[in-house]
Amino acid sequence: MIQQHRSSDILVIIPAYNEEATLAKTVNELKRHTTYDFVVIDDGSKDRTPDIIREQGFPSLRHAINLGIGGSMQSGYKYADRGGYAYAIQLDADGQHRPEDIAKLVDEITTHGWDMVIGSRFVAKSSYRGSLTRRLGIFYFHQLIRLLTGIPVHDPTSGFRIVGRAAIEQFARSYPTDYPEVEVLVSLSKHGFRIKEISVEMRGRQGGTSSINWSKSLYYMLKVTMFSLIRKSFS
Repeated sequence: MIQQHRSSDILVIIPAYNEEATLAKTVNELKRHTTYDFVVIDDGSKDRTPDIIREQGFPSLRHAINLGIGGSMQSGYKYADRGGYAYAIQLDADGQHRPEDIAKLVDEITTHGWDMVIGSRFVAKSSYRGSLTRRLGIFYFHQLIRLLTGIPVHDPTSGFRIVGRAAIEQFARSYPTDYPEVEVLVSLSKHGFRIKEISVEMRGRQGGTSSINWSKSLYYMLKVTMFSLIRKSFS
């Protein structure tokens, strides 16, 4: 665990697995648009991601093996909890999330006291155009969450989100191991956390290759549905 020197109440968590093509650009863009602290979670990358982190001097944590996005984010939330941060933001390393939109997330959560604010591609009209399969999957989870919680989250798979201190503490203790975005919405809602969506622009992946294929997507849908039902019933 690296030594922490907190200079802000906000931490940006950047999970990265084999993101040599985009990581440096993403972090440098973040630094142009914010002065917040950040940490890169290298999730056992097998490409040059660790070399880039070392060469650029990015604050980072490294997993010896790949734990998935859930494991990466929980490491980030543990780091945020230990550092006493008031807010934590997820920013994907592949360049899909625009750092200039972070200001919108921060303004919304600090002004209105939400526990989580999600940067959404679909709560209002945007330029984002995903594949039909992806859009159908997102709509499926929108309907699932609405059924289980009554909350109409239009972009439930968006990882571009900010959470406050109470959520940081909960996520540091317990967080789904993989594909966590939908599950945590059900869990937070069940425990009375307040969730808000705001419109942001998102881009396509700026380089590299997604690790999610059609078979993983099907597994994702089945797993998340099952665990969301369990969380709703027993958590």
